[in-house]
Amino acid sequence: MVNGKVEEYREKNKKVCDIPFNSANKYQVSVHETNDGDERHLIVMKGAPERILERCERVLGFCDMRLPLGNFPRGFSFDPDNVNFPLRGLRFLGFITMIDPPRPGVADAVAKCRTAGIKVIMVTGDHPITAKAIARGVGIITSDTAQDLAARLNIAPSDVEARDVRAIVVSGSELAELSAQQLDEVLTLHSEIVFARTSPQQKLIIVEGCQRQGWIVGVTGDGVNDSPALKKADIGISMGISGSDVSKQVADMILLDDNFATIVTGIEEGRLIFDNLKKVIAYTFTKNLVE
Repeated sequence: MVNGKVEEYREKNKKVCDIPFNSANKYQVSVHETNDGDERHLIVMKGAPERILERCERVLGFCDMRLPLGNFPRGFSFDPDNVNFPLRGLRFLGFITMIDPPRPGVADAVAKCRTAGIKVIMVTGDHPITAKAIARGVGIITSDTAQDLAARLNIAPSDVEARDVRAIVVSGSELAELSAQQLDEVLTLHSEIVFARTSPQQKLIIVEGCQRQGWIVGVTGDGVNDSPALKKADIGISMGISGSDVSKQVADMILLDDNFATIVTGIEEGRLIFDNLKKVIAYTFTKNLVE
């Protein structure tokens, strides 16, 4: 816990090395000199729970890890690129949870997509449990997954036939082990699909898989790493507020309000214009034919 101004605390506990968070590692590391009289460096890590826990050996309440003073004296040259300090054997401090609910109207937009014959597939970097809960909340998943059905029938998930379930949640690690044919089966056998803990590179793989089915694919994205998927998609949709300049440049459409529901509104307007255009052409052709 920090009492007082955060800026003052940071100034007194100098950061000497930092490994930024990225979508591949899913953690951020910083090394600090402290002003509590202990000459040893303090190493702190935060990130995805599964990535943090696999690097911890003990669980203690509100604790820290000090680097050996003999190996890491004050003035030691830490290298964040070719890491020359330990990233394992840490001690788990605890969780910080945040609520980031979907925007109002997303559930209605998903329902409209289903009515219009549009298949909504969720691709996220969130944990599978989080992704599944959000997907249920907005109506992307409305039925049992294989795990849900297995728990209800008291059988192993492997005993559940893929054809018997409409919904599926695929993690990034599972997706990495799927062949192109297996991915095609996932996309065709299940009508409610969530891909969780995926990397931007895997988003491109998913787009290519959807296009192999002959589908017209629209993709949303906001980061630089989303650019390949946005460019590959039939309709690349970038976020106007949170989107990077690169993603906006390769996108075909930019959402000015970063709201998924706006996409559905755009589709409705586009279909209405196309329908009216067909009527005008049919009327003009009939009129000229009579003359």
